[in-house]
Amino acid sequence: MERYLLHFKNEKYLPQNCRELAYRARDLASEMKNVSVRLARVATKFIEFDVAAEKEDLDPLIEKLSPIGELDNVRHVVEEHIDKEKGIAEGIFYYNNERFWECHEAFEGVWNQCYGREKELVQGIILVAVAFAHEQENEESIGIGMLSRALEKLGTSPSMYHSIDVDRIRQKAKEMQKAKKLTRFEI
Repeated sequence: MERYLLHFKNEKYLPQNCRELAYRARDLASEMKNVSVRLARVATKFIEFDVAAEKEDLDPLIEKLSPIGELDNVRHVVEEHIDKEKGIAEGIFYYNNERFWECHEAFEGVWNQCYGREKELVQGIILVAVAFAHEQENEESIGIGMLSRALEKLGTSPSMYHSIDVDRIRQKAKEMQKAKKLTRFEI
């Protein structure tokens, strides 16, 4: 089976609904033998289902899940070697569009090409994205806990990494820790 991220437009759901949505998706796809709905993440504008399916089952699966919402995007998740600059650009795009798991994947491709201090800095950015992915799974306390690790990795690195304002990320992470609340922001 292949791994896919299916994004459906979200008009009413909150992260608190992620388990309910995963159960509903599993019920809707229950007759499909070669399909597994792993989990759901809820963002402001979309619901993301992390699924395993055979390629030929993808269109029928999307049709079965259509009562949940209108399909917005499908991403086939495969490990690929990505150009570092492209990985950074994609990571920023995914982060700013609340596609935090994909942001994590893109920056992991960048991380694999880094050494020393840069590797730790990129890992700090990844951990911030993962914190928000947990929030989308209604696991905000886990996400808040990850901020300590993110800040440790970000350390005293330069204030800018390509077009990313690292000082701003550090400041936002500290504010969220203090408030014990994840608040989305763009990078």
